[in-house]
Amino acid sequence: MEASKLTSKFQATVPKNVRDFLGLEKGDLIGFELKKGQVTVRKISPLDWAFARSLESTFNEWQSANDEEAYRDL
Repeated sequence: MEASKLTSKFQATVPKNVRDFLGLEKGDLIGFELKKGQVTVRKISPLDWAFARSLESTFNEWQSANDEEAYRDL
């Protein structure tokens, strides 16, 4: 496990081993996927980010607590 300490502005340095593993370079975007009890970090391309943002509002019909419960283990 790698670790990084948050600054007073809630910023953190991505450890070198993680940067190397993900192939990160200065200016790259990273995404955070939130799932029950964990966060996954991955490198994303600008196209991935723009596409995800464009679809975000179209998926809100499945964001209820009932849907979360029903599909949690998928």
